Amino acid sequence: MSKSERQAAFRNGLSAETKAAWLLRLKLYRILARRFKVPGGEIDLVAIKGKTLVFIEVKARGTLTTALESITPAQQRRIANAARAWLSRHPGHMALTQRFDAVFVAPGRWPVHIVNSFEIDIG
Repeated sequence: MSKSERQAAFRNGLSAETKAAWLLRLKLYRILARRFKVPGGEIDLVAIKGKTLVFIEVKARGTLTTALESITPAQQRRIANAARAWLSRHPGHMALTQRFDAVFVAPGRWPVHIVNSFEIDIG
């Protein structure tokens, strides 16, 4: 992948995350963090709604099916690692219900929010 292709992919990812964040805000989620990174993991968005803490993976793909297939078990482990790190830095949120959602962004379509799209044990 060339430098210009990497830059375009990066911009596309940022755009998808911004669209996902706005969708979630419209659904009354409060965004706590964007692009939380630690060695061995990353979470695109961390949000809260009521008494639920939500770790959100954002995928920009051509179709919903392709997006669903793109969250592999290995990626789920990296998300879980990042979720553990986030909770260790924010212990006040440990008592909240926690779940993993996904938002899929496809060209020319409204983003699709999948609640509890995958389950990971982060305990």
